[in-house]
Amino acid sequence: MNEYYPILTLTSLVVFVGILCYLVIKSRAKDESIETYALGSKSFSSFSVALSLAASLTSAATFIINPGFIALYGVSAYLAFGVVMPLAIFVALVVLMKRFRQYGINVKSLTIADWVGKRYGSSFLKVFFGLLSALLITFIVLICVGITKVIAKALSADELTILIILVVVVFTYMLAGGANSMVYTNSLQAVMMIVVAVLLLGSGAEYFMAAGQESIMARLSAIDPHLVKTFNKSSPLFRDFFEVVVCNAIVGIAIVCQPHILTKSLLIKRDAQVNRFLMYSILLLVVFFSVVITGLYARLSFPDLMHGGEVLNMDGIIPAYVVDRFPIYVGILVILGLIAAGLSTLEGLIQAIPTTLTNDLIMPVLGRYGKNLKPIHINLGVTLFVALAAIGLSYEQLVNPSLSVGIFAQNGVYAFFSAAFVPVFFGIFTTTTNRFIPIVGSIVAIATHFGIYYLELTPYMEGATVRNPAVASAIALMASTAVGTAIYVVKPMKTKAYAS
Repeated sequence: MNEYYPILTLTSLVVFVGILCYLVIKSRAKDESIETYALGSKSFSSFSVALSLAASLTSAATFIINPGFIALYGVSAYLAFGVVMPLAIFVALVVLMKRFRQYGINVKSLTIADWVGKRYGSSFLKVFFGLLSALLITFIVLICVGITKVIAKALSADELTILIILVVVVFTYMLAGGANSMVYTNSLQAVMMIVVAVLLLGSGAEYFMAAGQESIMARLSAIDPHLVKTFNKSSPLFRDFFEVVVCNAIVGIAIVCQPHILTKSLLIKRDAQVNRFLMYSILLLVVFFSVVITGLYARLSFPDLMHGGEVLNMDGIIPAYVVDRFPIYVGILVILGLIAAGLSTLEGLIQAIPTTLTNDLIMPVLGRYGKNLKPIHINLGVTLFVALAAIGLSYEQLVNPSLSVGIFAQNGVYAFFSAAFVPVFFGIFTTTTNRFIPIVGSIVAIATHFGIYYLELTPYMEGATVRNPAVASAIALMASTAVGTAIYVVKPMKTKAYAS
């Protein structure tokens, strides 16, 4: 590493954070209500919100963690994360966004839990999903670990120190802003991500220009024949059609049922902007999801997964590749882009999770005892709690991961949107008011997901050192949808009040 790399990187980071803080101050809303914090002022263009959505959907997982899976397991992982899941997400965005907006905007929903509770007239569902939103802290952990790995590698610094500074800085400026600042900062981050995506994609262009024994597939095969197979039987996650295609297609559709994703549609001021917003979003996402192929470039650069005489763990492969591959000034730009990729989603989660816990769990539980309390003040305390939890859990994943922090995060996040799918799906596509559909469907999803994962049910889990959360989630989604459908057929309980 160039001796000036840490100094120049640190200087660039300080400037970058300064710009983000300026945007937060500039965009700060005068009205400090929980509604403004959650949804902002709704004065944004369709392109601005598209930038924010694309940045939120493609985080450190897409730019840092998932390419690590691809570096380890090759083409099978690329098909899962670079082809199947993105296609499923595109379909879900187009189908779910418009329908969610039609109801959400009428009832002024702040969160998924709020939307589900109002849609079915169920205070239990609102509180239940308020509680389940705590599972999304695992996604905050993934992003914190990814960004920490990148910064620590570039600065040659202690990971715990970087982690604490990261959490303090990002949580502080998000507390100062909310949804208004998030759209502005996400827009800046998305522009940086576009530049970095092009640089990362171009960094391996020569591999595709070579032929014969020098072609990318031939070179990967020479390292390990399993790397070029459609299904990698030696991997714990991409062994067959079910794991690569079925699981990731189901998960890709359900992944849109996250609070920081669907509620983006509520930031659009006019219905006429929605189609344009979706078109911009998908075009941007095509570019961002393409970046996962960098994992193949990284494996060719580190065929034995060694760098500087040290064995690379999965989460450290892309940070090492960036530092090793690019000249100093380009490398710093790429590092900033990777950090931006993580921050874009981290900001959305910092805004969404405490808001959900405050609005949908704590305030309803307090009831009349909390009538003299301001939700925005409770939200501050909850945000501080989430920050402390993020530091503790992230440090554990830095020093003792199970293959990757990605597995830890998938287990929590996939469980959440497995539970959310039936309430959102039936709430959007039917006029039912039968509360048993979302309640039973959600409970079945949670019980099935964690039951399969922790009790090691199905051949995919038995005796596995690394268990695949996508398998547990896919089966949970199918089971909960089947149960929800059965209840709907027996007793739909339709009403004109919810007809579209």
